[in-house]
Amino acid sequence: MNPIRLLPLLFALTMSAALAQQDEPRNGTLSFVLENDLFYNADRHYTNGARFAWVPDRRQPVPQWARRSAELMPWFPRGATIRHGYAFGQSMFTPRDITLRNPPAGERPYAGWLYGSVGLGVETEQVVDQFGFTLGVVGPASLAEETQKFVHRRVDANRPEGWRHQLRNEPGLILSWKRSWREVHSARALGNEWDFGTHVGTALGNVITDAKTGLMLRYGPDLPRDYGPPRIEPSLPGASDFHPAAGFRWYVFAGLEGRAVARNIFLDGNSFRSSPSVDKHNFVGDLQFGLVVDWKELRMSYTHVARSHEFKTQRESDVFGAFTVLLRL
Repeated sequence: MNPIRLLPLLFALTMSAALAQQDEPRNGTLSFVLENDLFYNADRHYTNGARFAWVPDRRQPVPQWARRSAELMPWFPRGATIRHGYAFGQSMFTPRDITLRNPPAGERPYAGWLYGSVGLGVETEQVVDQFGFTLGVVGPASLAEETQKFVHRRVDANRPEGWRHQLRNEPGLILSWKRSWREVHSARALGNEWDFGTHVGTALGNVITDAKTGLMLRYGPDLPRDYGPPRIEPSLPGASDFHPAAGFRWYVFAGLEGRAVARNIFLDGNSFRSSPSVDKHNFVGDLQFGLVVDWKELRMSYTHVARSHEFKTQRESDVFGAFTVLLRL
């Protein structure tokens, strides 16, 4: 099957699926996440990620497919709040020096990832289980080369020269699960609230297979009932929805996550075809901190992310920024 033919399916999986259910009102939260290393004047490795997501309002009726899927879980709690959402995004990865036509051995390969996701959340009190089904394509069909060249022309940045060495076309599938505990402990300090939560999770697929655990600390005058700002996987868990503020609200946060990585196609290369690759590290860690600002129906956040070495010939750790905007419609 030509992976390019998957592109209409990705749109159908996300945007069309979100709009096709006639019994589901369209009120909800639209979010956009941009992750890029240009925030720190860099242009290497995980260099860009963009994702749009739509989460219907929690007060609207839950569609039958979401309720039936949630009830299939052996631990499904009675009285749980069931949420669902849809996402569509693109990520790209490059070597350290994009001006070289032939990246040297030991450099991270060029790779693109275009995907659509359907997510399901089951929440009770201070615990939420998040399940995700992601279908996409790696390789030229991801259109990452065209996207990066277009953006670099517009911002007058270096032209990437080595995309002909990118990973080959391959359909991708990821099944994921995360459980997050909010307000494991909370208290007041310097007139404000603080709390911390923790999470565990796993992903299984030909694109990413890993297991993870981590924690997050939040501090602010009026902490909302959420799990932090949304991010693009792999990352600490967040939420593509939020409780509107009466006026202005803010909080700062910091978090850590460790991942045991069995498979990462962007480092290991294609599953069944010869392609560029590097020897990956099986354990990777993220440190993040940032600020969330709410104004009524609008939420904005910025996250600084420092990631440990992902492969053995990597010269320096990576840093990038994540900017998010959430709007309740």
